[in-house]
Amino acid sequence: MIPLLQVEGLTKSFGDLTLFENISFTLPEGSRIGLIGQNGCGKTTLMNILAGKESYNEGKLTFQNGTKVAYLPQLPEYPEDMSVIDACFYHTTEVIEVIKEYEKCISTEGNPGLEELLNKMDFYKAWDYERQIKQILTILEITNFEQPISQLSGGQLKRVALANTLISKPDLLIMDEPTNHMDIEATEWLEGYLRSSNITLLMVTHDRYFLDRVCNEIIEIENKTIYQYKGNYSYYVEKRQERIDALNTEIQRANNLYRTELEWMRRMPQARGHKAKYREDAFYELEKVAKQRISNKQVTLTSNASYIGNKIFEADHLYKSFGNKKILDDFSYIFARYEKLGIIGENGTGKSTFIKILQGLVPLDSGNLEIGETVKFGYYSQEGLKFDNNTRVIDIVKDIAEVVDMGNGKQLTVSQFLQYFLFTPEKQYSYVYKLSGGEKRRLYLCTILMRSPNFLILDEPTNDLDIMTLQILEEYLREFKGCVIVISHDRYFMDKIVDHLFVFSGNGVIKDFPGNYTDYREWKSEKDRQAKLTQKAAEEKKAKPEPKKEKNKMSYAEKKEFEALEKEIAELEEEKKQIEDALSSGTLPIDELTAKSNRIGELMDLIDEKTMRWLELSEKQQ
Repeated sequence: MIPLLQVEGLTKSFGDLTLFENISFTLPEGSRIGLIGQNGCGKTTLMNILAGKESYNEGKLTFQNGTKVAYLPQLPEYPEDMSVIDACFYHTTEVIEVIKEYEKCISTEGNPGLEELLNKMDFYKAWDYERQIKQILTILEITNFEQPISQLSGGQLKRVALANTLISKPDLLIMDEPTNHMDIEATEWLEGYLRSSNITLLMVTHDRYFLDRVCNEIIEIENKTIYQYKGNYSYYVEKRQERIDALNTEIQRANNLYRTELEWMRRMPQARGHKAKYREDAFYELEKVAKQRISNKQVTLTSNASYIGNKIFEADHLYKSFGNKKILDDFSYIFARYEKLGIIGENGTGKSTFIKILQGLVPLDSGNLEIGETVKFGYYSQEGLKFDNNTRVIDIVKDIAEVVDMGNGKQLTVSQFLQYFLFTPEKQYSYVYKLSGGEKRRLYLCTILMRSPNFLILDEPTNDLDIMTLQILEEYLREFKGCVIVISHDRYFMDKIVDHLFVFSGNGVIKDFPGNYTDYREWKSEKDRQAKLTQKAAEEKKAKPEPKKEKNKMSYAEKKEFEALEKEIAELEEEKKQIEDALSSGTLPIDELTAKSNRIGELMDLIDEKTMRWLELSEKQQ
C-alpha cells in the first residue's frame, strides 16, 4: 500500500522528560491504526505532532502530496457565542471555502464570478453539505442546530467536533478518544461508518471492542519507543505477550552471561590489556539488555470493602420527573448483597440522576427509598475530578490516610497503593498539573477506592483511562466484596463486570435484563429482526389480494418446498451462528475476517427471504 505518511526518527521531549525517541513508522493508505500506551506515555502529543498542532525535537514527517488531514482532539474548542451549525463551518476546508465564496457572491450586486462558483459547488458536491452535516449530528443525538456552543455539555461538544471531522471527508483522520461521552448506539454507528469508509485512520481509544472491530493494526508506545502489530486488538494482546515472554528469556540469558563478563571487567586493567576491544564494547551492549525492566503491569489489587449487611437498598414506588420529562415512573426494586449492576441507555434518559437519587443527592417526587445502615458509598462521578494543581500526587492521597487497609490484617503504604495503579515513585512526587487527563482520572479513582467503600457507584469510570488501568480496575471489581453499580458506554468493561442490566429507554421506562451487554445486544438484535419480519409479512399480506378458497391448499410441489425450506433455514441459521462465533473470537486474519463479514450479510438476506416464503406456505397449511 502507498504510504500516506512516513514518520522517521521522531523524538519529543519536555525538558528532562523524553516521551519517545527516534521512532519511525508509516501510515499506509487505507490503514486503520489504534495507538495504545499507558497514560502519560505521549499518545496525545504524538497525534498533535502529526496533526501539525505541536513541534518536535528531531525527526521528519513526509506526507503524500495533497493529503487532507482532519483531527479530533480530546478537548475540542469553539467560540462560545457560535451555534452548533456554525461550528460545523468553523474550520477551513475546500468545501467550506467554496460555500462561503458562493454565499458572498450571491449577496454581492451583479454576482461576480457566479458561473465559476457554480461549477465549483458542483465539483465539491457542496449543495448537499448542510444536509449531510445535520444528518450526522442527528445520528450523534445533536438535534438543536441553533443551540449556542456555550450551552453544550463536554460530551455534546465532542460529538459536534466529531461530526465536523467526518463531514470534511479527509484522507487521514486522527482521533483522540472518539467514543468518550458517546452512548453505545452512536459508538456502534461510528464503528460501521469507519469500517465501510476508505479513510486512513489513526486513533487513541480505550474501547477494546472498538479497537477489535475497526483497527487492522496496533501501534504501542512503551519505554520511549514503539512496537507495531499487524492485526486488531485481540491479535495485539496475543503477540504482545509473546514479545514479552521472548524478551524475558533474552534478559535471563543476558544476566547469566553478564555475571561472567562483569567479573572479567573488574580485573586489573593490565589483565585485559591485550584483550580485543570488541569484547569490552560487547559488555556494555550486554549490560543494556541485562538491566532492562519489562513494563508488563499485570498486577492485581485485592479489594478491601468494609462489611456490608444483608439490607442494601429497597426502592418502593419511586417517582421522579423534571417538568414533562419522566426519570422514574413507579419504580420498585430490592438490591441484593454483592450485586453488580450495569446501567445503559441513551444520553438524557436519567441514568446519572438515578444514581444521585440513591445517594440522596437528588430528592424524589414521591416514593420510599431505604438504604441499609452498613452501606458506605464510594461515588466516582463525571464531575468529581477536582484537585489542587500545585499539590503533589502522593500528598493528595496522604491527606486521606497514611496507610490503606486491604483487609485480612494487610496494610499498604500510600506509595505502595499508588504503584498498584501505575504511579511510579517518580510520578508520585510530580505535581498534579504535570499529569495527563487519564492520570488525573486514575488518581481520582485511587482516592475513592482507598476509603474502603462497600457500595461502589461508578459513572463513566472508563473515560480517559488507559487499557492497563482498565484491566486493573476490572480485576478489582470482579473480586470486590461489596455492591457495584456501573454506568458506562464501554461494552467490553460492562461485559467483564456486571451480572445484569438496567436498560433506560426514556420516559421512566426501565427494563431489568438478566445478562451482560453482549447478551442484551444479541437479544435486542434478534427481537428487532423478528419485528421487521413480522411487519414485512403483515405489509405484504395486506398488499396481496385475498386468495380464493379453492386455491388455498398446498400443492404437492409446495409441500415439498415447505419441508425443504425448514431444513434450509435451520442450516443457514447454524452457518450464521458459526460465523458469528468466529468473528467474535478475534483470531481471524484480515482477509478471512472480511470474507466472513460479507458472508454473514448474505446469510441474513437469505434467511429473511426463505422465512418469508415459509410464512406464505404455512398460511396455506392452516
